[in-house]
Amino acid sequence: MKLVGIIGSIADESYNRKLMLYIASHFKETIDIEILDIRDVPMFRAGMEMGPAVEYLDKKISAADGVIIATPEHNHTTTAALKSVIEWLSSSVHPFADKPVLLVGASYFEQGSGRAQLDLRQILESPGVNALVMPKDEFLLGNVKSAFDENGNLKEARTVSFLESVMGNFLKWIKVLKAMKKNNDVKGDWESEDLTASQEIDTTVKGVDMKAEDWVEQAAAKTNAVEGDTYVKLDRGLLTVNQLNWFLNTMPVELTFADDNNQFIYYNRMDENPKDMLAPRQPKQVGDPLESVHPERALKGVKHVVHTLRTGETDLVSMPVPFINKVNEKHVMHYYKAMHDEDGRYRGINEWVVDIWPVVESYLKMTGQKLVADENAKVDATSGASEKKEEPVATPETDATSGASESETKVEEVKVAEPEVDATSGASES
Repeated sequence: MKLVGIIGSIADESYNRKLMLYIASHFKETIDIEILDIRDVPMFRAGMEMGPAVEYLDKKISAADGVIIATPEHNHTTTAALKSVIEWLSSSVHPFADKPVLLVGASYFEQGSGRAQLDLRQILESPGVNALVMPKDEFLLGNVKSAFDENGNLKEARTVSFLESVMGNFLKWIKVLKAMKKNNDVKGDWESEDLTASQEIDTTVKGVDMKAEDWVEQAAAKTNAVEGDTYVKLDRGLLTVNQLNWFLNTMPVELTFADDNNQFIYYNRMDENPKDMLAPRQPKQVGDPLESVHPERALKGVKHVVHTLRTGETDLVSMPVPFINKVNEKHVMHYYKAMHDEDGRYRGINEWVVDIWPVVESYLKMTGQKLVADENAKVDATSGASEKKEEPVATPETDATSGASESETKVEEVKVAEPEVDATSGASES
C-alpha cells in the first residue's frame, strides 16, 4: 500500500516532522510512506498559477492510496502554511477528493494537537476539498519534548501500541473504501464512457496539449523523462530505455497502451510505414484521446469494450478484423486486456494485434492435419467462427521421428461468406 505523509509545519525544527519520520520508519516493512514537504509551496493567492511545488503535491497525493497529515497547533488551530496548501489543492485541482486521510499531531502540552486536528478535519471535509477523514481514531502526541529518545524513536510502549492500532484501523478503512468504490464503479451505462480523456489522473502530463503532434517530445521534456542508456528497474528486470525500446519493437505483435483516462500513450512501431501495419498507427497520434484515434462509426463499439474492461465485466475482449482477413492467408485478431495495479485498481488497456494464421499454418504442417469446412457452422460477422468449437479432425499418419515435415499436406480452403466491417474493430482503418 502506498501512502504519503504531509508535515504541516514549515519550521526547521519540528516535532511533527520528527513524528512523521518515526511513522514512516516504524511501518516501513509493511507500508510505503513517502514524506512530502510543504516548505517550498508559496502562500495561496487566487488567480496565481500553480508552481512546480504544488503540481508535485497534486501528483503524489492523487497517486497515493491514503494520506497522513501531521499538524501542529498554533493558536488553537492548524498552521497557515498547511491551510494555504489545502487551498491550492482545492482550487483548480482536487487530489483530496474521496481520498482517505488520517490526522496525527504533536504538541508541547498534554492534550496534544486536538483542537488543531478538529479544525483541520472541518477544512478537509468542506466542499471543494471533500477528503474522507478517518473517523473515530486520532493520534494526539502530548508532552512531545520528552516523547522521543536520542534516536528519534517514541519512548513509551503504550504510545507505540496505540499508534500501531490507529494505523491498522486506517489501513482497514482504506481497503473498505476501495471495495465500496469498486462496487460503485461497476454500475453505469457503457455509453457514458468518456473517450475524450477529459479527466486528470495521477499519470496525466499536465500543461501539454493531448492532441499535439509532438506530444511525446513535449511530455518527455515536461516530466524530465529518462532515455538512452539510463536504467529502469522493472518488476523482474533491469533494462536501459534503449533496451526496452529494442525489446518492445521486436515483439511479434503490435502493442498499444491506453491509460485509465482513455488516452492513447504508446505503441510499438512494428513498421516504419503505417500502411504496412495490421492496425495502422502514426507517431502524431500518440497522446491523443481514444476518441481522436478511432473513426466515428467505431466509437460506440470502443466505449462498450472499454467499459466492460473498466468495470470488470470481463478481463479480456478478443475480436477478428474481418475486412482485412483472407481465408487461409491472413487472420488478424485484436485483443484488449484490462491492466490493474498491485492494489487491483484499473489502470488501462493493453491492446495487441496479431496475425495468427502463420501459427495455424505451421501447426497444420507440423501435425499433418488440415482444416475442413463445417457446413453447419454459423459465421458471426464480428467474431467469425472463433466461438464455435470445431469437431475433432481426423489425423493422418505421420512420421514418428520427423513429424509431418517430410509430407506435403495441402490445406483445404474453408469457404466463408465475406462479412461486413465490424464497427468495433478498432482504429485499424484510421
